[in-house]
Amino acid sequence: MIRGQELVRQILLPRKSESHKGDYGSVVILGGSVGFTGAAYLASEAAVRGGAGLVFLAVPESIYPILAVKTEAAMAFPVSESHGRVCTGALPAIKEKLSRAKVLVLGCGLGRGAETEKTVFDLVATASVPVVLDADGINAFEGNIDKLRGRDLVLTPHEGELARLGFHRAPGESRAEAALRAAKTFNAVTVFKGPGTAVAAPDGRLFVNTTGNPGMARGGSGDILAGLTGAFIAQGADSFSAAAAAVFVHGLAGDMAAEKQGQVGMTPGDMLDMLPLALKSLLGR
Repeated sequence: MIRGQELVRQILLPRKSESHKGDYGSVVILGGSVGFTGAAYLASEAAVRGGAGLVFLAVPESIYPILAVKTEAAMAFPVSESHGRVCTGALPAIKEKLSRAKVLVLGCGLGRGAETEKTVFDLVATASVPVVLDADGINAFEGNIDKLRGRDLVLTPHEGELARLGFHRAPGESRAEAALRAAKTFNAVTVFKGPGTAVAAPDGRLFVNTTGNPGMARGGSGDILAGLTGAFIAQGADSFSAAAAAVFVHGLAGDMAAEKQGQVGMTPGDMLDMLPLALKSLLGR
């Protein structure tokens, strides 16, 4: 079985003294909608704290002023929208940023609607970089599973989102077994979230997480995981290793937040604050 700490050390090598931001990759995140600005922020902040050199955050133009004020290191930019959600008119601006990026994180707080789903379908089908598909990025494929065909996909579903894709855990099937079956079904790295989150690759690789606690079961936690996974891919990790390492670090940050704030009162912001300390504890630097 793969050990989480060893995996983190393998993919996050010591930084060279003469390195620059371009050495650590760029992440493009498409997320957010009216009423769901926090998801986009959490994903972008996690990508920054996960070590990515550059983080670009594409959001509907009506919520851009909010994210422009809230983000610091991540660079928010407005894209075309319809009824507070991204539309196909956003594609040229997003693809221009993707032409220089290492990974696309897609779905956090995106909302649902015909135009938004067309945008998701196009990006998944045409992206030449790995795509981390989370939340409404996954939900877009409900009833459209034939369109879920990307070059290099990471899916981060919980049980309900898998069900929307027509995938159900069989009676007596463990989370790990279901994750392996889903990875082969969708030909994508699958992060089956829940107690003992399992990360599986279509080639049979499997990671079962040992960190995390019930205090993480709240809105925003998954957005942090998606952004962190994107950061690790941007720094050169393959999609499976990045997802497995992100799950482990994410859970450790959650454990550290629970230790300090308690499982009931801890927030996604507390987990964000603990990400750098979790990484330092694992890497020794």
